[in-house]
Amino acid sequence: MKYLIVSDIHGSSNSCEFIYDEYKNGKYDKILCLGDVLYHGPRNDLPENYYPKGCIEILNKIKDEIICVKGNCEAEVDQMVLAFKILDNYDFKFNNYDIHLEHGHHLDLYKGDANMIMSGHTHIPVLEKKDNIIYLNPGSITIPKGGFPRSFAVMDEEKIKVLDLNKNIIFEMKI
Repeated sequence: MKYLIVSDIHGSSNSCEFIYDEYKNGKYDKILCLGDVLYHGPRNDLPENYYPKGCIEILNKIKDEIICVKGNCEAEVDQMVLAFKILDNYDFKFNNYDIHLEHGHHLDLYKGDANMIMSGHTHIPVLEKKDNIIYLNPGSITIPKGGFPRSFAVMDEEKIKVLDLNKNIIFEMKI
Protein backbone atom coordinates (compact mmCIF):
# COMPACT_ATOMS: atom_id res chain seq x y z
CA MET A 1 0.00 0.00 0.00
CA LYS A 2 1.04 3.53 -0.72
CA TYR A 3 -0.73 6.59 0.69
CA LEU A 4 -0.72 10.22 -0.41
CA ILE A 5 -1.29 12.31 2.73
CA VAL A 6 -2.46 15.92 2.52
CA SER A 7 -3.95 18.52 4.82
CA ASP A 8 -5.28 22.04 4.81
CA ILE A 9 -6.22 22.50 1.15
CA HIS A 10 -8.38 25.51 2.09
CA GLY A 11 -10.17 25.78 -1.25
CA SER A 12 -7.10 26.20 -3.47
CA SER A 13 -7.82 24.71 -6.88
CA ASN A 14 -4.13 24.56 -7.85
CA SER A 15 -3.48 22.50 -4.69
CA CYS A 16 -6.30 20.16 -5.70
CA GLU A 17 -4.85 19.90 -9.19
CA PHE A 18 -1.50 18.98 -7.64
CA ILE A 19 -3.17 16.32 -5.46
CA TYR A 20 -5.05 14.90 -8.44
CA ASP A 21 -1.95 14.76 -10.66
CA GLU A 22 0.27 13.37 -7.91
CA TYR A 23 -2.31 10.70 -7.10
CA LYS A 24 -2.74 9.65 -10.72
CA ASN A 25 0.98 9.68 -11.55
CA GLY A 26 2.35 8.38 -8.25
CA LYS A 27 0.55 5.02 -8.20
CA TYR A 28 -1.02 5.55 -4.78
CA ASP A 29 -3.68 3.30 -3.28
CA LYS A 30 -5.50 6.00 -1.30
CA ILE A 31 -5.42 9.67 -0.39
CA LEU A 32 -5.58 10.47 3.31
CA CYS A 33 -6.90 14.02 3.72
CA LEU A 34 -6.57 15.49 7.20
CA GLY A 35 -9.21 18.19 6.89
CA ASP A 36 -9.87 21.81 6.00
CA VAL A 37 -10.78 21.05 2.40
CA LEU A 38 -12.85 23.94 0.99
CA TYR A 39 -12.92 27.00 3.24
CA HIS A 40 -9.88 29.18 3.93
CA GLY A 41 -10.94 30.01 7.50
CA PRO A 42 -11.18 33.35 9.25
CA ARG A 43 -7.51 33.41 10.32
CA ASN A 44 -6.05 32.83 6.87
CA ASP A 45 -5.76 35.13 3.89
CA LEU A 46 -7.36 33.93 0.68
CA PRO A 47 -5.02 31.32 -0.78
CA GLU A 48 -3.66 31.44 -4.29
CA ASN A 49 -6.27 30.17 -6.76
CA TYR A 50 -9.02 30.12 -4.13
CA TYR A 51 -11.83 28.36 -5.95
CA PRO A 52 -13.74 25.87 -3.77
CA LYS A 53 -16.06 24.91 -6.65
CA GLY A 54 -13.01 23.86 -8.64
CA CYS A 55 -11.80 21.80 -5.68
CA ILE A 56 -15.17 20.08 -5.47
CA GLU A 57 -15.02 19.16 -9.15
CA ILE A 58 -11.45 17.84 -8.98
CA LEU A 59 -11.78 15.87 -5.74
CA ASN A 60 -15.18 14.38 -6.59
CA LYS A 61 -13.55 12.76 -9.66
CA ILE A 62 -11.52 10.59 -7.26
CA LYS A 63 -14.11 10.34 -4.48
CA ASP A 64 -13.61 6.60 -3.98
CA GLU A 65 -9.89 7.10 -3.41
CA ILE A 66 -10.18 9.62 -0.56
CA ILE A 67 -10.38 9.03 3.19
CA CYS A 68 -11.03 12.45 4.73
CA VAL A 69 -11.42 13.69 8.29
CA LYS A 70 -13.28 16.81 9.34
CA GLY A 71 -11.27 19.95 9.93
CA ASN A 72 -12.17 22.96 12.02
CA CYS A 73 -13.10 24.88 8.85
CA GLU A 74 -15.56 22.28 7.53
CA ALA A 75 -19.28 23.09 7.60
CA GLU A 76 -22.41 21.05 6.96
CA VAL A 77 -22.66 22.46 3.45
CA ASP A 78 -19.20 21.07 2.62
CA GLN A 79 -20.47 17.52 3.09
CA MET A 80 -23.45 18.35 0.88
CA VAL A 81 -21.21 19.15 -2.11
CA LEU A 82 -18.40 16.61 -1.62
CA ALA A 83 -19.07 13.08 -2.88
CA PHE A 84 -16.80 11.51 -0.24
CA LYS A 85 -17.43 11.41 3.50
CA ILE A 86 -15.78 13.92 5.80
CA LEU A 87 -15.38 11.87 8.98
CA ASP A 88 -14.84 13.24 12.47
CA ASN A 89 -11.79 10.96 12.74
CA TYR A 90 -10.69 7.66 11.29
CA ASP A 91 -8.72 4.71 12.63
CA PHE A 92 -7.18 1.88 10.62
CA LYS A 93 -4.42 -0.70 10.69
CA PHE A 94 -1.41 -0.62 8.38
CA ASN A 95 1.41 -3.13 8.77
CA ASN A 96 2.08 -3.19 12.54
CA TYR A 97 0.57 0.24 13.12
CA ASP A 98 -2.74 1.27 14.62
CA ILE A 99 -3.20 4.63 12.93
CA HIS A 100 -5.43 7.45 14.11
CA LEU A 101 -6.36 10.26 11.70
CA GLU A 102 -7.83 13.56 12.81
CA HIS A 103 -7.50 17.19 11.87
CA GLY A 104 -5.64 18.06 15.05
CA HIS A 105 -7.51 20.94 16.62
CA HIS A 106 -8.68 18.51 19.33
CA LEU A 107 -5.61 16.27 19.35
CA ASP A 108 -5.07 16.99 23.04
CA LEU A 109 -8.36 15.15 23.76
CA TYR A 110 -7.32 11.92 22.02
CA LYS A 111 -7.22 9.03 24.52
CA GLY A 112 -6.82 6.06 22.16
CA ASP A 113 -3.95 3.63 21.86
CA ALA A 114 -2.71 4.29 18.34
CA ASN A 115 1.01 3.97 17.71
CA MET A 116 0.83 6.39 14.77
CA ILE A 117 -1.14 9.62 14.80
CA MET A 118 -1.65 11.75 11.70
CA SER A 119 -3.02 15.26 11.97
CA GLY A 120 -2.91 18.60 10.19
CA HIS A 121 -4.28 21.92 11.47
CA THR A 122 -1.01 23.68 12.39
CA HIS A 123 0.20 23.97 8.76
CA ILE A 124 3.65 23.00 10.07
CA PRO A 125 5.12 19.65 9.00
CA VAL A 126 6.16 17.22 11.73
CA LEU A 127 7.52 13.68 11.60
CA GLU A 128 8.78 12.42 14.94
CA LYS A 129 8.64 9.47 17.27
CA LYS A 130 7.89 10.14 20.94
CA ASP A 131 7.07 7.49 23.55
CA ASN A 132 6.84 4.81 20.81
CA ILE A 133 4.23 6.82 18.88
CA ILE A 134 4.93 8.25 15.44
CA TYR A 135 3.42 11.70 14.91
CA LEU A 136 2.92 12.93 11.36
CA ASN A 137 1.68 16.29 10.22
CA PRO A 138 2.17 16.72 6.46
CA GLY A 139 2.04 20.50 6.79
CA SER A 140 -0.26 22.47 4.52
CA ILE A 141 -0.46 21.90 0.81
CA THR A 142 -1.80 25.45 0.43
CA ILE A 143 -0.98 27.83 3.30
CA PRO A 144 2.30 26.77 4.93
CA LYS A 145 3.40 28.32 8.19
CA GLY A 146 6.54 28.39 10.34
CA GLY A 147 8.81 29.15 7.39
CA PHE A 148 8.09 25.79 5.72
CA PRO A 149 7.14 25.36 2.06
CA ARG A 150 3.83 23.91 0.87
CA SER A 151 4.06 20.21 1.65
CA PHE A 152 2.48 16.76 1.67
CA ALA A 153 3.49 13.28 2.84
CA VAL A 154 3.86 9.82 1.34
CA MET A 155 3.71 6.57 3.31
CA ASP A 156 4.41 3.05 2.12
CA GLU A 157 5.45 -0.18 3.87
CA GLU A 158 9.02 1.04 4.33
CA LYS A 159 8.97 4.74 5.16
CA ILE A 160 7.17 8.02 5.58
CA LYS A 161 8.40 11.10 3.75
CA VAL A 162 7.28 14.70 4.05
CA LEU A 163 7.99 16.50 0.79
CA ASP A 164 7.65 19.95 -0.68
CA LEU A 165 5.76 20.31 -3.95
CA ASN A 166 9.04 19.93 -5.89
CA LYS A 167 9.48 16.56 -4.13
CA ASN A 168 12.42 17.69 -2.00
CA ILE A 169 12.47 15.74 1.26
CA ILE A 170 11.70 17.77 4.38
CA PHE A 171 11.55 14.79 6.76
CA GLU A 172 11.93 11.04 6.30
CA MET A 173 11.54 8.09 8.67
CA LYS A 174 11.80 4.34 8.18
CA ILE A 175 8.86 2.44 9.61
